[in-house]
Amino acid sequence: MKYTEIMVRYGELSTKGKNRNTFITRLASNVKKALIDFPHVRVHADRDRMHLLLNGEDSDVIIPKLQKIFGIQNFSPSVRVEKDIEAIKAKAQEIMREVYTGKETFKITAKRSDHDFVQTSGELNLTLGNAIIDIFPDIKAQMKQPDINLRVEIRRDGAYLSHETIQGAGGLPVGTSGKGMLMLSGGIDSPVAGYYSMKRGVEIEAVHFASPPYTSEQALQKAKDLTAKLAPYVGSIQFIEVPFTEIQEEIKKSVPQGYWMTITRRMMLRLTDAIRELRKGLIILNGESLGQVASQTLQSMVAINEVTNTPIIRPVATMDKLEIIEVAQQIDTFELAIQPFEDCCTIFAPPQPKTRPRLDKVHHYEERLDIEGMMERSLAGLKMEEITVSSEKEREDEFSDLL
Repeated sequence: MKYTEIMVRYGELSTKGKNRNTFITRLASNVKKALIDFPHVRVHADRDRMHLLLNGEDSDVIIPKLQKIFGIQNFSPSVRVEKDIEAIKAKAQEIMREVYTGKETFKITAKRSDHDFVQTSGELNLTLGNAIIDIFPDIKAQMKQPDINLRVEIRRDGAYLSHETIQGAGGLPVGTSGKGMLMLSGGIDSPVAGYYSMKRGVEIEAVHFASPPYTSEQALQKAKDLTAKLAPYVGSIQFIEVPFTEIQEEIKKSVPQGYWMTITRRMMLRLTDAIRELRKGLIILNGESLGQVASQTLQSMVAINEVTNTPIIRPVATMDKLEIIEVAQQIDTFELAIQPFEDCCTIFAPPQPKTRPRLDKVHHYEERLDIEGMMERSLAGLKMEEITVSSEKEREDEFSDLL
């Protein structure tokens, strides 16, 4: 069926009181960014729902994109006809002929926002119910939880009919909770942390540490591709590449092996916090999971966190690895994340890292390093790139051209 509109219902926005308009405006902006490849779509958002006028664009392609946008509870593709009883009856019968297989129960749910229409909602329910029974005499009506709920809405500009309600991603529109810097390693956990953060309305910017020549171009591209997997939930994400080679070489040269990881993570956190300040972010996000590796014991976290007072949010901290993998598979980041291109944490991982690092020793070893100078040089070499919804598709197209 060729749909003319998609009607979007909001999720948690209904509880947001005086901030409701701000949330709706942000959601509308995110929808426009996510559908940037569909220039004819028009988005109209009001307090109760959002309407996407398709203007000939393909609803089959748009619907999967809408399902990923946080802040949408559910939505219904609909078709518009003139506000004429016979035209509405004919379209209702056409829809039922497409979806009814001979087994389902049905219900008509009519609603009028145009109260000048010739029939009330109750009268329209009866008229259309009879029209359906005319073509399917054996069909059964069921008021509670019918298999097919044919919705009809009479508005000023026409009558809109829909028969399915598609679940959205829920949560809050990305950006309504502020901005956070996501420490994106290229592994399984950090993209999942980014996903959960966006679901709670956080606009993320991905901070990735690269140590060429020890880390490869493939490892860097993997991190960008993971960011591209998250971009459809908002439209685009800033990717920030941080040069980290000098810092890791200095740590390796000046610090005992057992403390490499602790001091490396402290430097990463210092740099991420500096970038957060430059980019006007509010928090730092990462994919740490309690006890998973040496740097993620509580004692290590305390030693590493000491370098900043900025709140650090760890969305997957209490999840089992299998739970994290399950979500990674759902959001299609798992297969990318397990590609064998190692990040800088893996390349410089010591054979026996300290799981209970002592702060006095950490401070002593850091006195050997030119922390301010190394940070200044690293921050001067930042590279930024906007990763968009279409980035992944462009990469796939480029690859197919080589085959």
